Amino acid sequence: MTDEFNDNYETFVALLDRFPPVEAVKRLEAFGVSQEVMQQIRERHEADTVRIRELEEPQSVVLGNRDTWYTGPQPGDKCWPAIAELLRKDDWQEPAIRSLDDSSTRITSLLNHPKERAFATKGLVVGYVQSGKTTSFTSVMAKAADRGYKLFIVLAGIHNGLRRQTQARLVQQLVEPNPSKWSQLTGLDKDFTPLQNPAAYFGSSNKTHVLCVVKKNATVLRKLSRWLASASEYLKDCPALIIDDEADQATVATKSINPLILSIMESLPKSAYVGYTASPFANLLIDPSSQDLYPEHFVVNLPKPKGHFGTEVLFGRYALDGEDPNEVDDGHDMIRSVPDDDVSCVRPTSRDEVEGFEPVITDTLRCAVEYFWLVTAARRVRGTGNPHNTMLIHTSVNTSVHNSFKAPLLHLRKRVAQSLMDHAGIAGLRRLWEEETARVPAEEFGEKPVPFDELLPVLPAVLDDCRIIMDNSSSEDRLDYENGPVVAIAVGGNTLSRGLTLEGLSVSYFVRAVSAYDTLLQMGRWFGFRNGYADLPRIWMTDELAEWFRHLATVETEMRRDIDVYLTESEDPLTFAVRLRTHPSLRVTAAAKMRDAVTAASSYSGRRVQTHYFHTDAAWLRRNAEAADKLIEASVATSVRADECPEDGRYVFRDVPHETVLDFLKSYRFHEDSPENDADLIIGYIRKRVTQAGSLGRWNIAVVGNPVGERDYAFGGDVTVGRITRARLRSKGAKAGTADIKTLMSRRDAAVDLSGETSRLNETAIKKLRTAQSPDTGLLVLYPIDKDSEPHPSKEKSREALGAEEHVIGVGLVFPEAVGKDSTVEKYISAKLPVGLMEEEDVLSLLEGEDA
Repeated sequence: MTDEFNDNYETFVALLDRFPPVEAVKRLEAFGVSQEVMQQIRERHEADTVRIRELEEPQSVVLGNRDTWYTGPQPGDKCWPAIAELLRKDDWQEPAIRSLDDSSTRITSLLNHPKERAFATKGLVVGYVQSGKTTSFTSVMAKAADRGYKLFIVLAGIHNGLRRQTQARLVQQLVEPNPSKWSQLTGLDKDFTPLQNPAAYFGSSNKTHVLCVVKKNATVLRKLSRWLASASEYLKDCPALIIDDEADQATVATKSINPLILSIMESLPKSAYVGYTASPFANLLIDPSSQDLYPEHFVVNLPKPKGHFGTEVLFGRYALDGEDPNEVDDGHDMIRSVPDDDVSCVRPTSRDEVEGFEPVITDTLRCAVEYFWLVTAARRVRGTGNPHNTMLIHTSVNTSVHNSFKAPLLHLRKRVAQSLMDHAGIAGLRRLWEEETARVPAEEFGEKPVPFDELLPVLPAVLDDCRIIMDNSSSEDRLDYENGPVVAIAVGGNTLSRGLTLEGLSVSYFVRAVSAYDTLLQMGRWFGFRNGYADLPRIWMTDELAEWFRHLATVETEMRRDIDVYLTESEDPLTFAVRLRTHPSLRVTAAAKMRDAVTAASSYSGRRVQTHYFHTDAAWLRRNAEAADKLIEASVATSVRADECPEDGRYVFRDVPHETVLDFLKSYRFHEDSPENDADLIIGYIRKRVTQAGSLGRWNIAVVGNPVGERDYAFGGDVTVGRITRARLRSKGAKAGTADIKTLMSRRDAAVDLSGETSRLNETAIKKLRTAQSPDTGLLVLYPIDKDSEPHPSKEKSREALGAEEHVIGVGLVFPEAVGKDSTVEKYISAKLPVGLMEEEDVLSLLEGEDA
């Protein structure tokens, strides 16, 4: 090697102390190092990586938990550059291609080097529903092929439609740009069937990459497993990459599919299994100590693509610890409420009602369908974006129920077509369009408004073109986007609820009964990209379902934070288990998939808990008002000192015994659908911390209102403040008789008992100040909320009047950070990590989140 190489390689190694290899390469290139020397550096680095891994006692080749063998695409690569070029032709912007390049490089670097003697990697990639996971794993396959991986097996869901769609994408992006480099074991209309001569594919004379796209079907996988076993003599030096698309479906805790996937891996001495899913809950709860598919080597998040409509964007979410609730978005105003009374009109309430069920076109369903036709007409006027237009109706899994919708929908289409000749009919459509476009202005999404008079002439053609399709396992008339632009109302169930993309989806009507996170999330076919019509999507669903999706958005965000620990900390999936927040009405996943999970401890240490759900009936509210009166009376009587500022609407009673707080929590009623406010858990936590750590024995009790004036509220103990205003969210996350205000407590309120200037401090600074001033004292804050609270004018689109029968008492609790080992409460579940890998105390501290 030349001196130039040696000097630059030393620089490269030094850079690895601070950067991942792909970044180190970029920095050397920026220094002007020639491509020839850069190629030598890459080859030397990869050779060193393999050598270290092949030692009898392998040494870790990681930096910040990032595997270092792969240095990114190289000048001689063929497969990845072809994909990048295709994406440019599809009008992908360079920043999006760079993001895909970076994320796929990250995943490829976590695979084993193909020249290692043997390996069995198990990893998981977490994406977003309808967010380009296929493009991601295709890019990873391309980069792995460019480095020498030979066999590529893609497990493409459980339905023929998704398998065929995946095969077509891979052929287009991998095979067709480099046809001489690929051999195919499957085709568009041909799942795997055993071939006579394995040597033709895996013998030393065949230099092609081998592609196999199969359903997760026991018969198909059994054939593949047996065929690979028969080819064992040719597979000893065959690096294989298995991509499991929709990895939580059929893969986990199944009696047939799961063992067959493991059997396929056993036939491959050099295999890497990478699951892809947007709902990884079941995968993260696999028993790590069993011979199963727990992602023991890596779990990574895909970046959220720009312009993607995900759970949080549509439904909003709740604030997490350390966040300012005012900075967490409510979500777009695109969710429309389906009254509970409508559900029995569009879905049988029992199995006995399935046979002979006849749906009723309720006002909400009629409105949703009419709006879909208006949207389709408006999109034709714009002439931009996806040429297809689809509406989803999903009320049941039963195929006979799907089929029962055809006649009523055809009748509605005929009636609307006739109404276009009638002034009153046109006026109704105009009113619907103008109300919807006023609630979600096109300009806010960078789109051009379409006046009703411009779309009206297009409506007759839209109605003529619209097909009513029953897309289910028993129907012959399926969605097909390959033969020209489609306008379709698709009624279906499971075949439309996972993997398959509904092109141009703009309107969804969803009242399906759901019981688990992963099922609920995968049914959200409305997630994805809406280029050219980002202002137009709407979803009709019950308020309960909307709340569940809001909770799920919170779970997703929290889960992704835990996964990022693997990237930023010296942790891996065998030393730190991702925690999944639970819900009182929903399972995290199917019971069989949770049988090995454990309850993960979570602590209230340093946390702020606040109420945002309230019943609005008088009896429930009066009970809470009575509990608040008794708390203030007891605080006045037992506090060591009181700070009274009626001119600011604030009182603080200091050093109140914790028994007084416990009595209040036993009497006060939190809303049953508010999982973060569990009185029993909070009471248990306070008691544990008092007895085990000697803290939280004393509390400061505060009242936060407005200055005394016209709208006064009198607590017990002669404490009076002005009522505050908290409007409710419009039709989101609230059952009948329930209000969701989302945000109650400000940062300033969380420091109401602290001295000094706190208004400009952030969350972290406030926690530090509390640790310095009141390390063992809790804070409980009461808020008197006006029952007629009106929204601020700037929030009228997403909020409405509170409309309670009595004034509402809101509660916020602030817990100081614990010093040393903290007491815990149970709110999460996680995988049960092998205890032998860590000291038990370390495991507990990780589960409690102290080190994360």
